[in-house]
Amino acid sequence: MRLKHDARAARRISAAGDFGRVAVLLGGTSAEREVSLKSGAAVLAALQRRGVDAHGFDPADRPLAELTSGRYTRAFIALHGPGGEDGTVQGALEFLGVPYTGSGVTGSAIGMDKLRTKRLAGAVSIATPDFVVLRSAADLDAALARLKLPMIIKPASQGSSVGMTRVERADQLHAAWRAATQHEPVAFAEPWITGAEYTVSILQGKALPAIRIETPTGFYDYEAKYLRNDTRYLCPCGLPADAEQQLAAMALGAFEACGAEGWGRADFMMDAAGRALLLEINTVPGMTDHSLVPMAARAAGIDFDELVWRVLETSLVRTPC
Repeated sequence: MRLKHDARAARRISAAGDFGRVAVLLGGTSAEREVSLKSGAAVLAALQRRGVDAHGFDPADRPLAELTSGRYTRAFIALHGPGGEDGTVQGALEFLGVPYTGSGVTGSAIGMDKLRTKRLAGAVSIATPDFVVLRSAADLDAALARLKLPMIIKPASQGSSVGMTRVERADQLHAAWRAATQHEPVAFAEPWITGAEYTVSILQGKALPAIRIETPTGFYDYEAKYLRNDTRYLCPCGLPADAEQQLAAMALGAFEACGAEGWGRADFMMDAAGRALLLEINTVPGMTDHSLVPMAARAAGIDFDELVWRVLETSLVRTPC
């Protein structure tokens, strides 16, 4: 069995039974497992409140092949990080013939790869911060010469700020590179951008209101995202209408360039000149109580249960054939 994809098939669903039996994929084996468990639990509860026949399914505990023997008709992907957000599980679901939410194999794989996202965004004139690829410690001197300090070192394909380090002194470079490459062999460095940080959520091909993020630490890291209660989220974001529209257009353009679809998020920083720079896109954003997509949806008049329903509707563009 395989899946047929037709974006024209997207439609609104009014009856919960029309979704059939839904598996909420959560947990997994990546470094973001705990976040995924929280996202998945919130999604599962929302679907059940709306009457959907939804069940939690952790691929770390059960083989995906059980989706077919369990007669699941579709999957809501709430897996974060490698193995869940990078095209791997999407490819497995394609093979099994199980329709799923969000981006397909290509968009998921590219969206998880920050370097390829940057290159494709640049190809369609969407600005991103300058960068130096760090394939080994020998590349650190080139990064220092080109980017200066402070800078940030990141793994190429992790989410939730896993493995990211702000570097303020040259003697911190090697440890930061080691922290990034604990998760994968390729990392990269970017200059530290000191301007405001914004995020734009996307739902069914439309941009939701932008959010400005302010954190006392000056770095929207894992702690600021999921653990701290003093991170501020401003929506309305405070930008003039034309500037917010530009961010929305950049977010949608980046999604299109990367082949992403359905729902997700694009993150930006403003440089000293007020120019918006794309940091990355997220094709399976968090859905926890600290997460950004639910905040943006609320600002647009969409409560959490309705948001989850609409994300599940994105699975309708894929049908078994």
